[in-house]
Amino acid sequence: MNIQPVHGVPALRAGSALIIGDLHIGLESHLMSKGFHIPSRTRMMYDAVMEAAGDSTRLIVLGDVKDSVPGSSKQEYREIPEFFEGLLERFDIINVVRGNHDTNIEEFLPSRVRLMPASGMVLDDAGLAHGHTWPSPEVMGKDTLILAHNHPAVMFRDGVGRIATEPCWMRGRFRISEDERYARLPSSFIVIPAFNRMLGGSPVNAEGEELLGPVLRSGLPDLDNAHLYLLDGIDLGRREDLMVDKRTRRGIRGPRPGY
Repeated sequence: MNIQPVHGVPALRAGSALIIGDLHIGLESHLMSKGFHIPSRTRMMYDAVMEAAGDSTRLIVLGDVKDSVPGSSKQEYREIPEFFEGLLERFDIINVVRGNHDTNIEEFLPSRVRLMPASGMVLDDAGLAHGHTWPSPEVMGKDTLILAHNHPAVMFRDGVGRIATEPCWMRGRFRISEDERYARLPSSFIVIPAFNRMLGGSPVNAEGEELLGPVLRSGLPDLDNAHLYLLDGIDLGRREDLMVDKRTRRGIRGPRPGY
């Protein structure tokens, strides 16, 4: 199965499916409680899904559809059903893999949306999970493991020492083919950026900061040699070569033209 990112959009195309994650619908309500008044961007995400869809007939959302945890906001009750009802007019199949923010998500989803467990699902030769818990043996037994949850971003330092981050893809390989938990491990992994641009991102190249989730913390994936890619497809190189020490602000200065 051919798996490719959509240019400029935090979404993957895998066969006939479009894969996204970390919508966090309701984030604006959370920000409002802290004094920030920001209009809902759920419609913007809907439009971005439609634009990225191409000829995809299936949509897979890798968790964290909603933002509030615990509990739920009025915004989530209002916007999540409307969001998916609109998408069901475009996609034949919609799967939602449960994420750590998706408490009681079944109350929000139209009945035609297929809710998958946190342990993940399979799509041909790929295993898909949100990433906050261990995937099932079936999911880990596929050639490629696709995860969300981390909101990956790459940290840059400009010429005057200011720090900036950009969302990124992380793609690498597993160190071994099996261990005591799984009889078979994937050969490669992909971590997808958050689809909700309001979330920013968590730097995956910051010294001293661990990635999230049991798989990425297990030592099984070769994180040092994983490559980081910007949304426009620029390959920044190996994660090990891109590490930034936030305390001293030493690190990469940003992608060079043609790199």
